[in-house]
Amino acid sequence: MIRGLIRRIAFRTGRLHGLYLRVCRPSGDEYARFLRERKTFQAQGDFCYIMPTTVFTDPKYVEIGNNVQMATCTVFGHDGSVGMLNRAYGVVLDAVGPVRLKDNVFIGHNSIIMPNVTIGPNAIVAAGALVTRDVPEGKIVSGVPAKVIGSVDALVAFRELQTKELPWADLLMTRGASAYDPELEPALMAKRLAHFFPE
Repeated sequence: MIRGLIRRIAFRTGRLHGLYLRVCRPSGDEYARFLRERKTFQAQGDFCYIMPTTVFTDPKYVEIGNNVQMATCTVFGHDGSVGMLNRAYGVVLDAVGPVRLKDNVFIGHNSIIMPNVTIGPNAIVAAGALVTRDVPEGKIVSGVPAKVIGSVDALVAFRELQTKELPWADLLMTRGASAYDPELEPALMAKRLAHFFPE
């Protein structure tokens, strides 16, 4: 009851944001809906998944397309060293820029996206990557700084072959494109555990 009240107040007014995160512990898709409802970004498409632990230093400089999924990562809209440089060198500098995440983009855990970067569409940023330049359409990037390591099309073909061989492939086919089905999850978990830990 209290959780529902906090969620309603947060969605309607934007207040109680910290309490909403601590008490309601929203899933990535719920939190993405919250951010969209609050008009947090310059633009945000449909079917997004944004972990509540994701950091946006300047959310108004961010455009998010459809079907963008973000694990815990950081998106910068500015260069924080400018304030120190201005004082130390007696200059007036500015270093800000937009971040554009096109449709069908996945941003991996602990990756960092710098200002003035466009990612995708149909692109993957691997966990721990530091993205300092645009990620081309259909590519996978990894590393520090991030470099192209492959194509999403090749990954999809490889994963399709792998998935057909899994002992729980039948359950995945029943579930369909959804990433989660609470009714099938117990059976899916049981098959996975039996396969991973047979003894």
